[in-house]
Amino acid sequence: MDIIGKKNYYFVLSLVILIPGLVALILWGLNLSIDFTGGSRLTLAFKDEVSEKTIQGVRKNLESQNIETYVLEKSDNLIFVRTSPISEDQDNKLISSLTKSLKDIQQKEFETIGPTIGKETTLNALKAVVIASILIVFYIAWSFRHVPKPASSIRFGVCAIVALIHDALVVVGIFAILGHFFGVEIDSLFVTAILTIIGFSVHDTIVVFDRIRENLRKMSDLTFSEVVNKSIIETLVRSLNTSLTVVLVLVSLLLFGGESIRWFVVALLIGIISGTYSSIFNASPFLVLWHELRSKKKNKI
Repeated sequence: MDIIGKKNYYFVLSLVILIPGLVALILWGLNLSIDFTGGSRLTLAFKDEVSEKTIQGVRKNLESQNIETYVLEKSDNLIFVRTSPISEDQDNKLISSLTKSLKDIQQKEFETIGPTIGKETTLNALKAVVIASILIVFYIAWSFRHVPKPASSIRFGVCAIVALIHDALVVVGIFAILGHFFGVEIDSLFVTAILTIIGFSVHDTIVVFDRIRENLRKMSDLTFSEVVNKSIIETLVRSLNTSLTVVLVLVSLLLFGGESIRWFVVALLIGIISGTYSSIFNASPFLVLWHELRSKKKNKI
């Protein structure tokens, strides 16, 4: 199996997956929840399945209370409402009004987050991703500092980050599409999912990189690309089996975990699959590509 020989095909496949998501991200952005934008979230429960008449009744009550509504969705006997920030008194008046006009209504959830807290959450999320990426580069560079020449520990670290960014962008891009067409919101759990994906991506990539380091010492008669290709094949089954066990758990959570963690699980599922792909077909091939470009430059000099 010549994975390295077909590396350009894998790079093109990654671009085909990434480009639609990046276009969606540029055109529409992410559909941010109140965790990032600030506002109020209400969950209303009814005895029977929610009808269109009930939705219109809730909408009219919100308008009569002069409450700006951003999102109003239904699921079975529940209605999810997202509004501009409202106080507890306003919420009590709204529920009182809804109780009079609609029967068998109960408020399951009420939460308000100020715009300042939303901005702080966004900033902290960005800081967490950036700091994690920088620390990963330093850690890999230090761990692979004794890698045999012509390989470089810095290249291992940078290639791991390239794979990591690939996986994060795949997930973010897909959620930009889901947010635009299906109203899927990005909340604080999504940030947790991204950080988890980053950790998994690096873990899977290091397994392959560690085998490359071992084989560079043992197989000095082979070219760098041949060593990398052999290392990928040797770790392929292990990587796939590890990822498969995680995917099976996530599928179970997706089926039985409930509404509150559904999109968190979907993000993890996409990220784990992407992470497995990138560690095999992106990170190591990119390491070879970098080595080849470096060698050509030296030969010209």
